[in-house]
Order: sequence, then structure tokens, then C-alpha cells
Amino acid sequence: MHASSISFRLAVLFVIAGMAMGIGMAMTQNHAIMPAHAHLNLLGWVSLFLFGIYYERRPALDTSRLAMIQVVLWSIGTVVLTLAVAAIHLGYTAADPIAALASLLVLAGMILFAYFVFRPARDLAPGRAAHLTPAE
Repeated sequence: MHASSISFRLAVLFVIAGMAMGIGMAMTQNHAIMPAHAHLNLLGWVSLFLFGIYYERRPALDTSRLAMIQVVLWSIGTVVLTLAVAAIHLGYTAADPIAALASLLVLAGMILFAYFVFRPARDLAPGRAAHLTPAE
């Protein structure tokens, strides 16, 4: 499996979970976990989907083990951070260190992604370009 397809699939699962959280908050009229909902949608849906687009545009990177590690690291960090932020906003201050560790996982995932973005262009062969022919 490619990093892009894992990113896209996880992004869809995360947005479904985020939407369910939003619906649950609306039904109960309790918006205490709004920050967790926002974290899940931004980190889980938006960021993962953007990672997937980036990886899909770079086939050599898309199939690399390091890209897959980045996606998994980011996803684990996102799940743990979302749960910890929800717990904190529900009054469980013991979740603070868990949120801190999860934040570091997410940061590590972003640093790894930054490495992919800033490494020399020769290492990022985009693959075959689409061949377009003029219409007659």
C-alpha cells in the first residue's frame, strides 16, 4: 500500500469521527470538547489529505517506507492528542502529559514531512508527466 492511499483512507475515517463528535455535541448541547473536535478535523482530515496529495504527486516517495512511517506517526499522534485534549476539556487534568507527548509525536511527523518537502528536488522525481496533445 502507498502512503497516499493510507493518508486518504485515514483522513476519511478521521473526518467521519470528527463529524460524529460535532453531531454528538449538538445533540447534547455540550460543546466542551470543541477543541478536540477541531484538532481531529484539522490534523486528521485536512493535514492527512494534504499529505496524501503530496505523496501521490511523488511516486518514488509515495512507495517509501519513510513516508509510511510519517503517516503512521502522524495518525497515532492525532488520535492520542484528540483523546487527551477531549479529556482535558472534560476536566481530567491528568491527561496533560499525554497531550504533551502526543503533541511531540505530531511535531515529529511534521518535521519528517518537512524533510521530504525541503530535500533536494533531484530526490523527488515526480514520475511520468502527463502527455497532452493539442486538439484538432
